[in-house]
Amino acid sequence: SLILDELSKRIGIAKLLKATIPEYATQILTMAYYLACQGGPLSQCEAWTKTHESPSIKPLTSQRISEILGSISTGAKQAFLASWMDKVLEDDYLCYDITSISSYSAFNEYIRYGHNRDNETLPQLNLALLFGQKSKLPVYYHRIPGTITDVQTVHNLLATSKKLDIKNLHYVLDKGFYSKKNVDELLERKDHFTLSVPLHNLWIQHAIDEIYDTIQRPEHYRMIDDEVLYVHSQLYPWGEEHRRCYLHLYYNAEMRAHAIDRFNRELIAYKEELESGKPKAEHKQQYETFFIITTTPVRGMKVSYNNEAVDQYIKRYAGFQAIFTTKLKDPLEALQVYRDKDIIEKCFDDLKNNLDMKRLRMHTIETVDGRLFVQFISLILTSTLRREMRKSKLIEKYTVRELLLEMDPLTKIRYAGKYGQILTEITKPQRKILELLNIEIPVFA
Repeated sequence: SLILDELSKRIGIAKLLKATIPEYATQILTMAYYLACQGGPLSQCEAWTKTHESPSIKPLTSQRISEILGSISTGAKQAFLASWMDKVLEDDYLCYDITSISSYSAFNEYIRYGHNRDNETLPQLNLALLFGQKSKLPVYYHRIPGTITDVQTVHNLLATSKKLDIKNLHYVLDKGFYSKKNVDELLERKDHFTLSVPLHNLWIQHAIDEIYDTIQRPEHYRMIDDEVLYVHSQLYPWGEEHRRCYLHLYYNAEMRAHAIDRFNRELIAYKEELESGKPKAEHKQQYETFFIITTTPVRGMKVSYNNEAVDQYIKRYAGFQAIFTTKLKDPLEALQVYRDKDIIEKCFDDLKNNLDMKRLRMHTIETVDGRLFVQFISLILTSTLRREMRKSKLIEKYTVRELLLEMDPLTKIRYAGKYGQILTEITKPQRKILELLNIEIPVFA
């Protein structure tokens, strides 16, 4: 609590919760502390609060936790998120991605069978998350039905930012979110973006064709993090209104073999989709380009590879990467910004593994929403601590959970009557942690 209390104060999260959800602020923080320190089902939070100091004065029973999770209104959660975004957003790059959260319950509207990113057979919902590259903090989240594809979610994200009156954002998106419609809408909103574009798009292939014979000339040679790249950049006006954008093309000869392997794995997955009778709309162009489908009355449907198209693609485009952006003229800066979005994967790992969000056991959408909100608060605290650990180099010795466990034996002892309270003897590692995090050791009279 010494650490989490101080971090909550520094980033203002306790104050924001009290302003937007006053009736449950301390209980929400207590659940978030428990998840950050120990993790596990919230039903075990009561036992933890009996032996750990927390914002809530009384231990939280399982029944009380369920009541609270189901009672936090959508308006209150949105009020907090709007205030939080307003507080932490300042000229940041917002990484956007989606993860699947499996559930043992299919009794609410958002739990559905769909593409499970953990390759589980359980129904799921999808959780979309915005994460600030510079702030190193989660900024916003929303839940999505399990059947909604990645590319469809961008419209709802932009609609939400419009409702919250948040402008001049810079989204960093991987190729799963690319579509012409999404680019049009991003430009219409006048938001900046840095977006990876799949190579199967014809306009990207035409751009590569134009520079294919010259890309490996010395003037295109670049180094980034000991990696050799050949780079071509061009101004690329978009659409009828010729909106100013930049197209950066990268070629890595050493990564070409890996790109070929990845492409072949994708083709195998596409073939399985076709043969199963469950094709995906977002893969329509790949089906049409790389497969030959024949149907006979006797043998039914037969799916085979269009080897001519496959060979042509591998020979011409394997080893290339395309990044499309509205703002970043420098190709190496654009690539670095795009690659730094991997920080959001650490966020998802925290949510699912350290913060016990791999599977949902709740049946109503109200309690699921409440749990997601508490999880998000805990993720903010965890990310804040990791950011401070990076600054102080503590991250080289501890993980976030290991650091909190190192502090766990430090105990406050309260005496009856006039004798007050004291801390148990502080260890050398504990003292060093508090010093590096710039947290004062309390002194009790």
